[in-house]
Amino acid sequence: MRVLVATDAWRPQVNGVVRSLEYLASEAPSLGAEIVFLTPADFRTVPLPGYREIRLALPSIGRIARAIAAARPDSVHIATEGPIGWIARHVCQTRGYPFTTSYHTRFPEYLAARLPVPLRWSYAALRRFHNGGDGIMVGSPSLEQALRAHGFRKLMPWSRGVDADLFCPRAEPPLAFPEPVFLYVGRVAVEKNLDAFLGLDLPGSKVVVGDGPLRGSMQARYPHVHFLGTRTGQALADVYASADVMVFPSLTDTFGMVLLEALACGVPVAAFPVMGPLDVIGKSGCGCLDHDLRRAALGALLVPREKCRAHALTFTWRESVRQFLDNIGRAHAAPVRAVAAGA
Repeated sequence: MRVLVATDAWRPQVNGVVRSLEYLASEAPSLGAEIVFLTPADFRTVPLPGYREIRLALPSIGRIARAIAAARPDSVHIATEGPIGWIARHVCQTRGYPFTTSYHTRFPEYLAARLPVPLRWSYAALRRFHNGGDGIMVGSPSLEQALRAHGFRKLMPWSRGVDADLFCPRAEPPLAFPEPVFLYVGRVAVEKNLDAFLGLDLPGSKVVVGDGPLRGSMQARYPHVHFLGTRTGQALADVYASADVMVFPSLTDTFGMVLLEALACGVPVAAFPVMGPLDVIGKSGCGCLDHDLRRAALGALLVPREKCRAHALTFTWRESVRQFLDNIGRAHAAPVRAVAAGA
């Protein structure tokens, strides 16, 4: 099977969508599939207003149509709802390519946090985008339930994994911060609700890994917080291994791969009981979910680190990719079965 993935999220962006697609490409060959990409690297780009580290592609219908034709895919998967995603969707619909989509980001909530745009308008646009394909892949049961309530159809589970060789406990913390260390990893942006963490009265140290449009103002507002900027690979794993608790203040994330990375390093999670943490942590006992985030953070200090590691190992990238490929097979087989039954 040869799958072309059309995505507006791509390197050098550092986020869960990009990492998911990278692992998808690396694991797929062992399962008899090949993943090829259509990304902003293939087009001229401009910086996203207010978020200059993200660049928007400026594609044309003709260029995307030629790229898809040249790839000769068995299926197209549209990972994002940006310029590449919308045009790829149009090409697939008008030229008969079977396609699926995935819902990674709660854009209606993110947009509403920045601009006075009613949620119903944004959800109407996203319903139109996703319901036109053969299936919509979602990262968690909570997200599936929420989208179904908004009128999305043909929803299919696609969970995530963790690189347990890279993200693992260390005998000695690689980085020295006054203990206990409360860590946040992710974008420094309004939708991440970071004030809910940084404003807490907690002992020890608060550490932030990541970058974003609010980093400068956050550093000025919280001068005692350690802002380390973006870290990836071993450098990121080292920070996780130095932490005592991973604090996840977001109210809008659909999954939260950083939760799995922290758990794989033996670091318990403190978060609100919302989509993402509820699905990853659940009743595993490897974190504390509470509407009082301070109480959750202090409670997480008591969680055994070995329990966190064991739970993370139940999420593998190989199983994630197998689920992705199975979804594509089922999505595109359904219309054939329907035709056959009707005949």
